[in-house]
Order: sequence, then C-alpha cells, then structure tokens
Amino acid sequence: MHSKKYFIANWKMNGEPKDLGRIYKIEKFLKISKKKFNLNCIFCLPFTLLGLINKKKISVIKIGSQDISASSIDFGSFTGSVSAKMVQQLGCRYTIIGHSEIRNKGEKDKDINKKIGFASSKNLKAILCVGETLNEFKNKKSFKKVKSQIYSALKDNRKNLGSIVIAYEPIWSIGTGIIPKKVYLDNFFKKIKNFIRKDFKKNIPILYGGSVSSKNISSLKNIDCCDGFLIGGASLKAQNFIDIIKKYYI
Repeated sequence: MHSKKYFIANWKMNGEPKDLGRIYKIEKFLKISKKKFNLNCIFCLPFTLLGLINKKKISVIKIGSQDISASSIDFGSFTGSVSAKMVQQLGCRYTIIGHSEIRNKGEKDKDINKKIGFASSKNLKAILCVGETLNEFKNKKSFKKVKSQIYSALKDNRKNLGSIVIAYEPIWSIGTGIIPKKVYLDNFFKKIKNFIRKDFKKNIPILYGGSVSSKNISSLKNIDCCDGFLIGGASLKAQNFIDIIKKYYI
C-alpha cells in the first residue's frame, strides 16, 4: 500500500481562472506537510485553464489534459480539436484518454489506440480509462468488457507501455456514490494485472475511479493491487482532495 501511488484529479467541465488557487493550496500542503507523501499528484484540467497555470507555483503537482485529438497532425483544419502537441506545449505531462463520458459520445477503440500513440510521441503519459456499464455488470460481463478495452488500446502500443496508466472506472459508479464491494474489486484488479502481465509482459499501474471521496478512501485504500485513484467531483475543493490524501496515508 505504501509504494508510490497516483492521485489524479479530473475536473471535467468545471473551473474558472480564480479556481486555480485551489491547486496552489494543495501544492503548498504537499510541500510543507511534516509527513512526506510518496505519490504522483496530477490535475487534469479543462483546456481553458491549461495555459493559465503558474508553473512557478507548482513542482510536486503535474498537469494533464482531459483528452487530445485523434488526428495524427499537430496543427490543421480540425475546428474544436486540440492536439497532443498543443497540450504538451502548455506544460502538460499527462492526458486522459478513453473516458466513458467521451466514449459515450461515439469515441471508438481505434481512436483511443491512436491517441495513446500520439500522446507517447509527444512525451505525454496516457491515463487510459476503462469500465463497464451497469447492464454489463449485472450480466457478469465486466471483465470481458474491460479486457477488450485494454487489449484494443494497447495492442499497437506495446513500445509505449511504460508511459501508460490505466484507470478502472465502473461507469455505473461514477458520480453515484455506489462503490463495488472490496472482495469484488480485489478479484477484479488481480485479474486485470494478471491479464496485462501475461499478454503484454508489463506491470502497468492500475487505478480505481468512481465516486472516490474523503468519506470512502479509508476503505478504498485497502483494494489489493490498486496503485491509486482517479478522482472527479471530490477534487474540485482543495480541502476534500487534501483529506483524501491524509486519510489514505493514516
């Protein structure tokens, strides 16, 4: 449990320039805390805020985007799109790829596969999101679905495996407050880890996402083989995010 963990904030479509102060507050907490936390702290922000981060105020926290374009070119006639090159130039080190809210709009596995390659080519680490629907969960097809998503995303990116983090987010848990039971998550994470080791010969960090909060982190921290968390709504307030870190390391 005490190896280096990931605490990744996904602000989604939230945040104004004035709200960046919340990130600086968390940075200050991580720097001055008497307890030295062994973690990777990343904030994935809306495109509108990426260029406004004061890089002089953060060194512990890294910045990521919430998506990138599936186009292979850095600049071109793609209205509304933002390339890996563009977010990299803004100082991003990470990018979320394949989030369920974007998949739900029609994003295909082949696009996710391409995006991972584009991200790696620009020295961006991909946070690959995978997860099943409530119907798939009820019909005991969760692992089959997640296994398929992982294989489709990684099969052409074997040389990029060192720059990938996977976040398992059961879609039916995101924003609902419903958390799968520990015994289920223990077994699920082990199956994912074993599948990746067998098929890709790599130990890729696997995170949990889906209604993570300061109220449930004390139980979630005990998930076997879990390397950290992708945190949505609870990351929007600095104190909530700080409390998640504190309670994890108690």
